[in-house]
Amino acid sequence: MRIVSFIIAIVVTVTLYLLLMERDTLLEFAGRSPDTEETQDAAQTPDTSADTHPAEANPDAVPVMAMHSSARPVSDLVMVRGRTEAARQVNALSETSGRVVSEPLRKGTFVAAGDVMCKLDPGTREDALDQARAALAAAEINDRAAQSLRKDGYASESRAAATGAAITSARAAVAAAEREIERLTIAAPFAGVLETDSAELGALLQPGALCATVIQLDPIKLVGFLPETEVAKVNSGDQALARLATGANVTGTVSFLGRSADPATRTFRVEVEIPNRDLSIRDGQTVEMVLASGSLEAHLLPQSALTLDDTGALGVRIIDTGDMAKFIPVTALRDTAEGIWVSGLPSEADVITIGQEYVIDGVQVRASFGEATQ
Repeated sequence: MRIVSFIIAIVVTVTLYLLLMERDTLLEFAGRSPDTEETQDAAQTPDTSADTHPAEANPDAVPVMAMHSSARPVSDLVMVRGRTEAARQVNALSETSGRVVSEPLRKGTFVAAGDVMCKLDPGTREDALDQARAALAAAEINDRAAQSLRKDGYASESRAAATGAAITSARAAVAAAEREIERLTIAAPFAGVLETDSAELGALLQPGALCATVIQLDPIKLVGFLPETEVAKVNSGDQALARLATGANVTGTVSFLGRSADPATRTFRVEVEIPNRDLSIRDGQTVEMVLASGSLEAHLLPQSALTLDDTGALGVRIIDTGDMAKFIPVTALRDTAEGIWVSGLPSEADVITIGQEYVIDGVQVRASFGEATQ
């Protein structure tokens, strides 16, 4: 057994020697030249030098996952929370004193412009008007007589002027008496809904006392407050979409944008006007508004692609020339179920989605690409 093992070891040793040290001799013995062998090996081996990626040629390149992203036009939206507000609200107050002689209207009643809400007892005001009219008639008679005597030279200029002044005073008294009677009727200034009961029958109203509160709900306003960083994106006439606390969605247009900031919050008032013909939207409801302020080029990226640089700036890392990682600051526009819309990138970009936290600017990466955004 030892002799057999010894013989096998000798054969293996001789074979290895011939294959390694006498390869050319063996090839000549087999009828093949070394140059032919090398030529065939070169022909069979594909030339990958032209296709070799710079990162593939560098064993120290950091492996990352990336995606091809193309910019798309997207609406630049501004989101703001606010409330609904009546287009108009007026407290109808009494301008004179008197006892209410009309039946009260209950809150929630619809009134048209000019409808009577409160009517006061005239008292002696009509007699006062008759007296003022009689005084005016007497003054006119005296004035005509004075003017006739002045022409004949029997009355002085001062007497004629005095009678003329008396006419003016009498006319003012008549107008005051008529205006006082008009104040006895308190009418709705515009079409709307009573937010309070009108004054009760028999109640005594003094000047400044409340008859009723009227609000106009069609159209209705949606009111919010924009921060300083967003106010420049919104203009009057922009379209707006709003969601009420009830879940209802409504649309309208921006009707007002404040020019002066609130001194306490440094925010600017914005109003959106929407139709409310069925009066289903009430005053004071919570609302979330989305204001469309034009369009811009943006990329839709997964949230995981976002990162921060050493200064805390928000951005992403892309694959730049030579497969080098590069940080690009971006602005987040809005978040969606599909991802986050950002601006600030080139129109075409290879964005690192996994591994961006392990590289810095100038580090070479070896990317594996996933699904590209459309």
